[in-house]
Amino acid sequence: MRFTLPRDLYFGSGSIAELKTLKGSKAIVVTGGHSMKASGFLDKTVKALEEAGMEVQVFDGVEPDPSIDTVMRGAAAMTKFGPDWIVAIGGGSPIDAAKAMWAFYEYPDTTFEALCTPFNFPKLRTKAHFCAIPSTSGTATEVTAFSVITDYKKGIKYPLADFEITPDVAIVDPDIVRGLPRVQVAYTGMDAMTHAIEAYVSTLHNDFTDPLALKAIKMINTYLVDSYNNPQGKGREEMHYAQCLAGMAFSNALLGITHSMAHKTGAVFSTGHIPHGCANAMYLPHVVEYNANNKEALERYAQIAQALGIEGKDAHEQVQGLINRLHELNTLLGIPHSMKEFGVKEEEFNEKLPTFAHNAVLDACTGSNPNPIDDEKMADLFRCCYENKPYQF
Repeated sequence: MRFTLPRDLYFGSGSIAELKTLKGSKAIVVTGGHSMKASGFLDKTVKALEEAGMEVQVFDGVEPDPSIDTVMRGAAAMTKFGPDWIVAIGGGSPIDAAKAMWAFYEYPDTTFEALCTPFNFPKLRTKAHFCAIPSTSGTATEVTAFSVITDYKKGIKYPLADFEITPDVAIVDPDIVRGLPRVQVAYTGMDAMTHAIEAYVSTLHNDFTDPLALKAIKMINTYLVDSYNNPQGKGREEMHYAQCLAGMAFSNALLGITHSMAHKTGAVFSTGHIPHGCANAMYLPHVVEYNANNKEALERYAQIAQALGIEGKDAHEQVQGLINRLHELNTLLGIPHSMKEFGVKEEEFNEKLPTFAHNAVLDACTGSNPNPIDDEKMADLFRCCYENKPYQF
């Protein structure tokens, strides 16, 4: 087994200034829309890199759920500029996109199809090193071996996975998340909760990932609602650290079918995109219920419940208490409890169900789920998520 994290992780208020310590001659900064520029953090990033003695170029405009086309444009910009540092700042989207750009920059002849095979990346760092600075408290892509890229022609999100794309440097500065909109705090926070819970029950969990996952779950349970309600409070800072701990856990223990389901339904409905964290939040209680039919998973979910102070006469009651708490968090955070409530039309759901259920079974995250699943069971689970009803075994 293997346990991999960034070589250096800087955290705390003002830690973005640590960019001045990077050694190199050229840096390309990959970012999203206008939020980093409007908040001044893009300028701080560029200035710090220039103070480190580097020539700096900015590649901006990475969209939410970045496309293959954006990845290829970014790789072309890198090829033309020739950076020895790639610095990605923003939410999960620009950081994920930059990871994929990195692979095409170093290996222009590789194909996206080749990168989709888990743990099949060529050896990176032949041209550049990678620094990630997250502006949301959820994806933890700053410490993970994953990137999610969307093929809009097929309507499918592809999770790329390889320890080669684990960043060299992560900067977790809580100042950068003070201005997050509440809805983003809610969605990304429940994404982090999903990461931590799925890592803890994953078939690949181990003695190194367990304490990270459990600590993250406890912190998120304690601080997420406060972070949602109070941007300047302690909760906002603690959530930024909690999501990072969750990322350390799932990057090494992998995930489960909540993420498989979210990956394959985010971009398929005509009623609009389902944000990744929102999808995870809606699906997670039902996945816990499904997985708890597996004896080992039941015991581990019960351990989570016990860590949160949830009582019950046996493991089944404790796990039901955990499910209730997840529903309660969704209510407190203004998150829909079902796909129907989100706005997905029933006719379209039923029409497309066999396809996205099948795709979810084939998703890279399904293999480490504790309870096996097939197309029929996956479709049944999706029906529960559509109506917010219990799973019938």
